[in-house]
Order: sequence, then structure tokens, then C-alpha cells
Amino acid sequence: MSFASLGLSAPLLQACAAAGYVEPTPVQVEVIPPLLEGRDLLGLAPTGSGKTAAFALPLLQRLIAGRQHAYRRVRVLVLAPTRELAAQVGEVFQRLGTSCPRPLKVAIVYGGVSINPQMMALRGGADVVVATPGRLLDLLDHNALRLDAVEALVLDEADRLLDFGFAAERERVLAALPERRQNLLFSATFAPDVQALADTLLRDAVRIEVAALPEAVPDIEQRAIAVDEPRRTELLRQLANQDDWRRVLVFVATRHASENVAQKLASRGVRAAALHGEMSQGARSTVLQDFKDGAIDMLVTTDLAARGIDIPALEVVVNYDLPRSPNDYVHRIGRTGRAGAKGLAVSLVSAATEAHFRLIEKRQGLALPREQVAGFEPTEAAPPASPGTGGIKGKRPSKKDKLRAAAAKAARAAD
Repeated sequence: MSFASLGLSAPLLQACAAAGYVEPTPVQVEVIPPLLEGRDLLGLAPTGSGKTAAFALPLLQRLIAGRQHAYRRVRVLVLAPTRELAAQVGEVFQRLGTSCPRPLKVAIVYGGVSINPQMMALRGGADVVVATPGRLLDLLDHNALRLDAVEALVLDEADRLLDFGFAAERERVLAALPERRQNLLFSATFAPDVQALADTLLRDAVRIEVAALPEAVPDIEQRAIAVDEPRRTELLRQLANQDDWRRVLVFVATRHASENVAQKLASRGVRAAALHGEMSQGARSTVLQDFKDGAIDMLVTTDLAARGIDIPALEVVVNYDLPRSPNDYVHRIGRTGRAGAKGLAVSLVSAATEAHFRLIEKRQGLALPREQVAGFEPTEAAPPASPGTGGIKGKRPSKKDKLRAAAAKAARAAD
């Protein structure tokens, strides 16, 4: 099948060719026609399946066909949960929009950097705004843009944006939008508990669920290694040395753990650095680029890097701390094994996290043997169950957990 057969206009066919898109991916084949018809849509597709172009192309066609105004009005709004994902989505719109008869203005806005340049960039309006929710609200508060002409709203990584952690920001953004609009929700995973909320946004929606083709399923070897919690850093260093790991993404639970583990690794001669959401955007961009360029061997990160970030030739993903959600396990390990390369995902499982990892295995249809590394055989026993911790292994509740608790408390008070 060709892009022309999907109903795209000549300028966008030129854009596809210029971008190197030879033929549409399965998700693009399924998604583009109903979006051209103006339908609401819920799209589930694997990471790396081409879903950004799947919604960008028909939305750009709408902008080309629409009436032009002297002052650009925001007609397409894309929300993303992280700065890095917002930047990547915005770049796709910019690249595909270069072939349009009239130059389209795409504004990419996110926090962590000064708001003033973004306000200046929005003078004269914009056709497309790709934003993180918090910075979008800041710009609305500064009267830097209006959303009353938005024709299409896209929630990328919709399961994250529909979570309690984004509830207050999401509701404020929705209140600023016109009631009549096209709503598009995209994600690689979609937990049942947010389906009801998604249904409130969608009207007569098309549901598209595209599984990865057998030849496109990432070639990721998954391993689970049993180890006592205090010895994880030492084991991680030994594994990297003995197996000659050169580009490793290490996931931890908190900002503090990110900095602590990176510091310990660096003190042992490993070229390691931390990445987390409380760093400035400049620092985040620098460390991520250093990792991509090979100046850093191990990037120790929170789930900030679990979605949307494309790191070429990423060899290994390590779950130093297990993800709180089984769905996040999919997003984490999906950072490796991309573009046909072989990947490795290693989970470090302690006695305290064994039960949680079994839950992850059950949800993902896995049954991984627990390996042991000589010299690191575990000796710890599982602690007694501790209800009400808000997550695994007695960690402090995350910001998201605190927001959930506050919402539940407010609901009880209202009853």
C-alpha cells in the first residue's frame, strides 16, 4: 500500500518522500483514513511503530485545507507528558510541514527553560502547539496564546496524561478548549482503569489496536537476576565490565536514587550520569546528548526516559528499581532493541521486590528464571508485607501517589 492510496494530498506525499517514508506502517494504514474523515480515535500501537506521523499527516492536511487567517490561530494542540517527547513530536510536525503550500508555524513549548522566548515565539500565533501541560497553562496565564479555535486535540502517551498525576492540569486545559473538536488518544499501553476517563473525551470514536508484526517485534533478551538490594550497584558494575556494556540505561525509582547510584558508579570508574525531572532542561539535554554521543556509558534515570526518547544503538536497559506499574515495564525495556537491533533488558530482583516482579511477569505473560551471579548470591529474606506504602518495597510515596491520595481524600470529604 502507498501513502497516496490513503488519501493524502500531493504536498504531504512530497513530505513523506523527503522524510524517507517509503510505505506506510500498519498503524498509519489504519489511522490516517478515519482521521482524514474527522473521527475521534483511540490508537494503541507499539513504541516505534510510526504513530506520530500517523496523526501528524492527516492533521497537517486539515491545516492545508482550512481557511487562512491573517493572525494564526492554534488549530491543533498536542499534549505530551515529558519535555523530551514534546520536542520529538514537534520536530515531526516541523519536518512534515515543510512541504506545505503555506509555511505552517509549529510551536514547541515545555518547562525547565525560560518562558520569555516561548512567549516571543508565539507572537503572531501558531498553527500547531506541542506542549507539556504545565507550561501550556503558564502561557495561558500570561495570555500568550488562546485555545478557543482548536479543532483537534491529541494526547500522546495518553495513559500517562489521563493519570491522576495530571488531573488538575488536564482539566484546566480541557476547560480552555472548544467543546466541538476532534480528540485523538495514542499510547503503546492503556490500562483498563483509565478507559472510563478516556471514554468521556471521545465521541463515536474509532478504536485502532495494532500489534507489532512478527518481523517488527523487538529482539529483546529479558533476564532477571536475584541479588541483595545493597549489592545492586556493585553487581551492575561487574556485569558491565564482564559483558563489555557500552551504552546502558539504568532505571531507578526516584531523583535521589538517580543521583546516588550515578555518583557511586562514577566513584568506581564508570562513566555514569544522572537524568531526572528536577534537572533544568539545559542540563537534561546536555546529559542526554552526551549519552547518545558515547561520552557517557551509563545513564541512571527515572521513568522520565521510559517514554518517547529514542536513543540509537542502546544496548542494555537495567531495572535497578522495578517499575511501579507493569505497563511501565514495557515502556522501559522498549528503549532497547530498536530499528532491528538486538537488545537486552535486565531486572535486578531482591527478596523485597520478588512478589512485585512476579506480578509484572503475570501481567506481561513472562516466566523468567532467577539467575544468580557468582559472588552475589542473595542472602536476604523477604520482609513482612507493609500495606499503604503507595508502591513497591516500602519506598516513599511518589508525587503521583501523593496526588492520588489527595484526590481520594477530597472525594471522601465531598461524600
